[in-house]
Amino acid sequence: MHMRIGTSLAGTLLAIFALSGSGCSAASTREARGEELYLYCVQCHGERGEGSHEFRAPSIAGLPEWYVEAQLHKFRDGARGDHPADVDGLRMRPMARTLATRADVAIVAEHVARMPVVEEPPRLEQGDPARGRELFTPCVTCHGDRAQGKRENDAPPLADLADWYLVAQLAKFKEGIRGTDALDTTGAQMRPMAVGLADEQAMRNVAAYIRTLD
Repeated sequence: MHMRIGTSLAGTLLAIFALSGSGCSAASTREARGEELYLYCVQCHGERGEGSHEFRAPSIAGLPEWYVEAQLHKFRDGARGDHPADVDGLRMRPMARTLATRADVAIVAEHVARMPVVEEPPRLEQGDPARGRELFTPCVTCHGDRAQGKRENDAPPLADLADWYLVAQLAKFKEGIRGTDALDTTGAQMRPMAVGLADEQAMRNVAAYIRTLD
């Protein structure tokens, strides 16, 4: 009787250890796969996800997993990066399409989200944060008062994005290069906000204010 109990207990413990080891192995394999997939991104976004102004590639390290995944799907499906005037997006779209499956998209998004945030230094001049604060008021509803983003609104955090990238994307929304594709429902919500900004100076003001929220 004691032998059977001991054997049963030993078997149970071995099974637990085996499952535990399997879980660690699966997690390790998933992380390795994320690193492998991210190699396609390194040329433009950098090894640390720090971005490159030269390649017009933003810092992506530490962006929320859900947002990275959503944008990759937009690029893959043509909701983003398919406009003939979107030079940067046209370069990004084929890279997103190297991700063959939805699982790969999810895995690389996890990898990017795990990276420590890398903040780019300010590049734009003549932005007025005080005026930008006023212009940012309508943005608070979706992006939060600290530009921290709100998952429930599908609104990403903005505080760690480069000022040049913020202005570039606002210009794309204003000009209809982003947010006009029928598949881009969240972009369609963003476009009227950008249209409400009078000119590039207003965009610079907003970007300058957002930079104060770091």
